[in-house]
Amino acid sequence: MEHTITIKKIEHINHNVVHLVTDKPKNYTFTPGQATEVSINKNGWETKKRPFTFTSLPNDDELEFTIKIYPSHDGVTEQIETLKVSDQLLIGDPWGAINYIGKGAFIAGGAGITPFISILKDLKYKDQLEGNQLFFSNHKEKDIIYKNNLEAWLGSNLHLTLSNEETEDYDNGHIDENLLKKYNLDTTKQVYLCGPPPMMDAIKSDLWRMGLSKDLLVTED
Repeated sequence: MEHTITIKKIEHINHNVVHLVTDKPKNYTFTPGQATEVSINKNGWETKKRPFTFTSLPNDDELEFTIKIYPSHDGVTEQIETLKVSDQLLIGDPWGAINYIGKGAFIAGGAGITPFISILKDLKYKDQLEGNQLFFSNHKEKDIIYKNNLEAWLGSNLHLTLSNEETEDYDNGHIDENLLKKYNLDTTKQVYLCGPPPMMDAIKSDLWRMGLSKDLLVTED
């Protein structure tokens, strides 16, 4: 079923990420971690649907999306960057396999953090964040989405790594077996994984090598 929603707030939260707040259709529900197909309610854009994850909570009165802008892609996110308050979007029903089923480690690359934002917000709201880790990889510090929130929520259980920048504050390089072992990832607990396909493939290989059971991995594919 398709729903029309209206933008109530739109802002940049870093150089290439937009935060959107919209109204919420009556009786619309989703599970933290789920996404929906979104298109722009303007002539020529209605059928150009792209998946975006909810970064609000299911019981919020509004919907929120946190969207990374890719100017070199097909133009949809670039078009979203130009939208204004009162512009409309079209959304479908919620979908997605990523949902929280127990304590463990979240592993994200770039915009792959977005399914975990709602989950972590929900755990924070329920006072159930303790015992969870987040490994989050970005190119540079300026790319880290919601860095201050994540640091406040997770403290020493947040492990940030930068692949294209070296600083004293963060690990350098990609998330791999060495990094996961450095911060004592527990392979007897759930692992939640989302990021670019090459990254996910590499990390899956590392996780299997570390002894993670395949039924403990939660991912979209």
